[in-house]
Amino acid sequence: MFPAARLPSFGPMIEITHLTKAYGSANAVDDLSFTVRPGRVTGFLGPNGAGKSTTMRVLVGLARATAGTATIGGRRYVDLPDPLRQVGALLEAPSVHNGRSPYHHLLALAQTHGLTTRRVDEVLALAGLDSVARRRAGGFSLGMRQRLGIATALLGDPAVVILDEPTNGLDPDGVLWLRTLLRDLAAEGRTVLVSSHLMSEMAVTAHHLLIIGKGRLLADTSVDDLIAMVEVDRVLVRVDRAREVRDLLVSRGATVTSDAADVLYVSGVPLDVISAAAAGHGLRELTPQRASLEQAYMELTRGAVEFGAVPVGAR
Repeated sequence: MFPAARLPSFGPMIEITHLTKAYGSANAVDDLSFTVRPGRVTGFLGPNGAGKSTTMRVLVGLARATAGTATIGGRRYVDLPDPLRQVGALLEAPSVHNGRSPYHHLLALAQTHGLTTRRVDEVLALAGLDSVARRRAGGFSLGMRQRLGIATALLGDPAVVILDEPTNGLDPDGVLWLRTLLRDLAAEGRTVLVSSHLMSEMAVTAHHLLIIGKGRLLADTSVDDLIAMVEVDRVLVRVDRAREVRDLLVSRGATVTSDAADVLYVSGVPLDVISAAAAGHGLRELTPQRASLEQAYMELTRGAVEFGAVPVGAR
C-alpha cells in the first residue's frame, strides 16, 4: 500500500493511564486506563456519551486532561516533534474550504510539513479521489469528504492512525474500502484505533475491542472472547416433522419460533430435552446459536446507556 522504504518497523503504543476529563461537576472520562498495541485494529466502542470522542480529543491534544495521562510512544501528542508524520487522526468531519480542491488541500499541508507532491498523489489514489483531485470540494458528498479526511490523516505516512466514526457518510463500497484499509494498515505494523457504532463492521474489522460506558472501561478483549461471555439460550433445530416437534417442546415449557417449514428456534429448555423431543422425527441439525457482537455489546453496555428510548406504547 505504501512504499516499503517508508514503512514503520513497528508502531508505538497508545497508553491511557488513569485518565479523567471533567466538564464542571461531571466526568466525561472517569479514571480510564487501557493500552492500544500495534499490528492490530483496535475497535473503540461505547454508547453515546460514553467518553470515546473525549478520550480521543485528549489523546491528540484537542482537550486537556483533568487528571491522568494519554501518550503515544510514551509522549504526549503536543510533545511529538513532527506529529503529522507520526500520528494521523480524523476526529471530526474534515474541514476543507469549499473552493479548494482535494489536491490543493493536501498540497498545502504537504508543503508545510516537508512532504512531496508524490505523496499527495499517493494518498489521493489510496482514497479513491484521484479522478476528482482537481474538483472543488464544495460539490462533494459527505462520503467523498470523509475519504478526503482519511487521506489527510494518512498524508504523513504515520505509524499511528486514530479515526473517530470513519464510516460516516460512506456507501457500501466505501465501507468495504475502509475495512480493507484498516486491516492493511495494521498488517504493516501500525497502531490503529477506530471508534464506531457499526457492530457488524467491527465484527469483521477489529482484532481487539475496548468498550467504555459512562467514562469507564467495561471490556478490554477480543471479539471472540466478548461474544463467548454472553450466553444465548437458543438452539436451531432442522427437522422433517417440525410441527410435531414444536408441539412436544411447547408442552415441555420451551419457547419456539420458526422462519421456515423445517426450522425451529428453541429456547427455555436444556439441549438434551430438545434432542429427545426431535429424535425420531427426521432430525437433521441441532445447533446452539452463537451470540453476535451486537448482542454481546448490548448486554455489556445495558447499564451504561445515557440516552435510552422509550418503547412505543410504553408512554
